[in-house]
Amino acid sequence: MRNETQAAQSSPDRPLTSTRHGRIQGGKSKRRLRDYLRPSDRTAWTFCFRSEVHPIGHVHDTEPQSPPAACGELPGFRLTRPNREFTSQQKLTLHLASASTTRNFSTTITRMRRTPEQWLEEAAPQKKESVFKLFLGYAPGVGKTYNMLSEAIRRHSRGEDVAIGVIETHGRKPITDLASRLDTIPRRKIEYKGTIFQEMDVDAILARKPAVVLIDELAHTNIEGSKHAKRYQDVMEILDANIDVLSTLNVQHIESLTPMVERITGVHVRETVPDWVVQRAVEIVMADLTPEALQTRMRRGDIYPLDRSERALGNFFRRGNLIALRELALRQVAQVVDKTLEAHRAREHSEPDVAVSERIAVCISSNPAAQYLIARGGRMAHALDAEFFVVYVDVASDESNENRRTLAENIRFAENLGATVVRLPRGTVAERVAQFAREKHITQIIFGRSAAEGWRKYLYLTVIQRFLRDAPAVDVHIVTQEAK
Repeated sequence: MRNETQAAQSSPDRPLTSTRHGRIQGGKSKRRLRDYLRPSDRTAWTFCFRSEVHPIGHVHDTEPQSPPAACGELPGFRLTRPNREFTSQQKLTLHLASASTTRNFSTTITRMRRTPEQWLEEAAPQKKESVFKLFLGYAPGVGKTYNMLSEAIRRHSRGEDVAIGVIETHGRKPITDLASRLDTIPRRKIEYKGTIFQEMDVDAILARKPAVVLIDELAHTNIEGSKHAKRYQDVMEILDANIDVLSTLNVQHIESLTPMVERITGVHVRETVPDWVVQRAVEIVMADLTPEALQTRMRRGDIYPLDRSERALGNFFRRGNLIALRELALRQVAQVVDKTLEAHRAREHSEPDVAVSERIAVCISSNPAAQYLIARGGRMAHALDAEFFVVYVDVASDESNENRRTLAENIRFAENLGATVVRLPRGTVAERVAQFAREKHITQIIFGRSAAEGWRKYLYLTVIQRFLRDAPAVDVHIVTQEAK
């Protein structure tokens, strides 16, 4: 007698044929069916028999019309065949009819089908957190927005869901052409003092929830009545919603650099972005162009209309200004790269074999003669284009009014020379400074030499020896200073 097994399922499916889908039949089906069951999956398979429940391959005869006697659940099996594998998260129920033999039966197996989208959703890696990528430039027209749009189009061509939150074209045709190739989320219209303004619609972006959204001009101030006062606040909310953001920024809008930019260009920058927002960026891309090429673009009218170009070239776009702003932008990117390297070393628990850039530190005290050391270190840092640190350790002797006053003067002098002043907590001077040199990857350090007589001489030498014992590979400069 012939046993037939059919799979019951709620959705329509086609049976598996013998040639394409693996019909299992023949006198040796008992062994072959067992071979098709592998204990390598967590899927639970529930078998309902019209007979007593026994291990697979041992089905005893019953009357053809008898009701199901029992159901047995076999967790941890997967049905497979060469070049094809059938797995499922749901339960597959097989109704076995009466049988006269355990060796001559056939089984028709059907599978619950999934859509390609369901398989892709299951196979795709889960996104951990949103990514903030910033395109940094040193002046308008260097190519920030163009580079951002170009990357967005490449990502869209690879299948990513990319949308434009806001792009400021400024009438530039190349930007308009690129932006037309991407989906744009409509802006929100806001009336302010009788005039209609259009601002980025944060709520519409959150509702649309693209994988990547483009937001131009990060330093923009929103019109009154917008959800947030500043555009970077909009960006933070979008990032919190696990949406990647591509944005643009000019270096003169970074808050900590605005005083220097004003000294260079004579222009007071009103719209700024806090430094912590820039530090939030996972990746910063420098959109670079030589000052000469930028001025050529300006004269052609590629950046501003021709009637504004000559005026801009005589003010903000002077060659000296552009060179200085470009250096600021390059330094900003270099600092980000350096911090990325430090973070990588911290994760890998690896010590650098050699420093990537020069870093000079000067150890000072409340002694007024320390200003000579600071000036010496400042000249060295300027000549080597190195980072400049001034370090002092908190000691009990600096608690007097006179020492606090001279220490404050030394610190002001160091800050005027562009040094980063670091105050270390109270402790052994040699150990504190050595630890600082290791953490900040200092390459050269300067100590002053003023006490050269009596027991102070030996105390001084002991401090230097202890520092050399605890410090990493660093060049040590002993500079003679006159005690005051």
